[in-house]
Amino acid sequence: MAETITFTKGHGTGNDFVIIADPDGALDLSPAQVAALCDRHTGIGADGLLRVVRTAAMPEGTAGGDAEWFMDYRNADGSLAEMCGNGIRVFARYLTESGLAEIDADGARIATRAGAKTVTRAGTGFEVDLGAWSVDEDGPLVRVRGWNVARPGLGIDVGNPHVVVVLPDDDDLDGLDLTWRPILDPEPAAGANVELVVPAEPLVQNGVGRIRMRVFERGVGETLSCGTGVAAAALAVAHWAGEGAPAEWRVDVPGGTLGVRTVARGAARHVLLSGPAVLTFTGQVALA
Repeated sequence: MAETITFTKGHGTGNDFVIIADPDGALDLSPAQVAALCDRHTGIGADGLLRVVRTAAMPEGTAGGDAEWFMDYRNADGSLAEMCGNGIRVFARYLTESGLAEIDADGARIATRAGAKTVTRAGTGFEVDLGAWSVDEDGPLVRVRGWNVARPGLGIDVGNPHVVVVLPDDDDLDGLDLTWRPILDPEPAAGANVELVVPAEPLVQNGVGRIRMRVFERGVGETLSCGTGVAAAALAVAHWAGEGAPAEWRVDVPGGTLGVRTVARGAARHVLLSGPAVLTFTGQVALA
C-alpha cells in the first residue's frame, strides 16, 4: 500500500513549492517521486519541493552551523539544488505558521546546501541574507530560441549559479520564447539559471535601481519568479553600472516584485533578498 503523507502548498511571488515536514529525516524521496509530486497535470504541481528536516537528521557534511532546520530543496525534475531564495522565505513562513520556529527582527538561521542563511521578518514577508557573491566576466554565450545570434552572459554565483543577459527594451523581454531551455556555450558543469533583464529608464528612481526580469530555471523551466535569480540580476546590472550603482534594487518579475540590497558584513559585502511568502493550502497525497 502506498504511503500517505501530509503536504502544504506555498509560493513566493508565484514561484511555488510543495512543502513536506519530515523532522526526523524518515522520508527518502526519490527523484521520480519528487517529479511526480511537482507534476502540474498528474501531481500537486510546483516549481520545486521543500522538505523540512532537522539539520541533525541530515547526513554528516550536508549542513552545519547553528541552524536547527535544514531546507532540503529539490527542483521540479527531482534534482538537488543548492539554494532557493523564494523557497527559503516560504520555508520560513512554514516554520513560523507550524510553530516549529520563531523568526523575528533578530532572525533565525536556516541550513541549505549553500550553507546556513539568516532569515528575518521584513514587512509582511521575510528577508534572507544570501551572503557574499562572485562575478565571472567570462560567462557563457547565451542563445534563446528565435535569436539569430548568441548574446554574452555575466556569471553570478550567489550560492547557486546564474547567467544574466541584458536586453535593450521591454518588447525584447516580452517576446522571448522560453518554452525551450536556453543554450549556454560553454555549458557550466552544474548548469545554471538564466536571467533575461531589462533596466528601467531611468535606471535609478529615488535612489533605488529598477529592473524587469524573466528567468529559465535549471531543472524546472520558465518560472514566475526566482529569488536568487532576482538577486543575481540586480548584482549584474549594478556591476555593469559601475561605482555609482545604488545599493538597493526593486526587481519586477511576472509573479510580483522583490527587493534586493547589498550591505557590508565585515570586510565583505552581502546581498539580501526580501519579499512575500504565502501558504495556500494543506492536503494529503499518496506517494507512488
